[in-house]
Amino acid sequence: MSKTSLFAAMILVGAVGAAEAGGSPGTIGVGAEYLLSGAGGASLNYDAGDFHTGGFLGFFDPGEGAPSVTEIGGRFYYHLHQTTDADFSVGGGLGIVSFEDMAGDRQTGIFVEPGVQIRVFLAANVALSASTGVVLGVSDADGVAVTGGVIGGGVGSLGAIGLSVGGGVGLHYYFF
Repeated sequence: MSKTSLFAAMILVGAVGAAEAGGSPGTIGVGAEYLLSGAGGASLNYDAGDFHTGGFLGFFDPGEGAPSVTEIGGRFYYHLHQTTDADFSVGGGLGIVSFEDMAGDRQTGIFVEPGVQIRVFLAANVALSASTGVVLGVSDADGVAVTGGVIGGGVGSLGAIGLSVGGGVGLHYYFF
């Protein structure tokens, strides 16, 4: 390689700059995320650098006269520690699930879910997230019960209300 070509290549590499790392401030991610309760769906995230926030919208219609489930919610996580490939955050989510109960009445479940989340960037702009925490759920203010399992609204199985420990997952593609 000639000295001119080598010099031109060095200028080009220097001008390009460093590649963006995962979790870059001001980026928007699209994908899917499920809260600890099981509520979730298509989601949109905004990464502000020190924290990330987002929301989701889900709809499940099993057909053949079975009741549909509509889910909407949001989440906020503050980054306690972050690297270019991952971050560890504390925060939580709020989910609202509309479903039909066993008696055929339409119910609204509300979930408050404080917890922690780890995001791992599989590529510079693709994040896989895992969350865990406590789920506090109520359904049309009929009361509160303590349960031993995760309260799931994702497939219309939200027949109970209560308090439990759960886990959630997500996958997002971030645009720089």
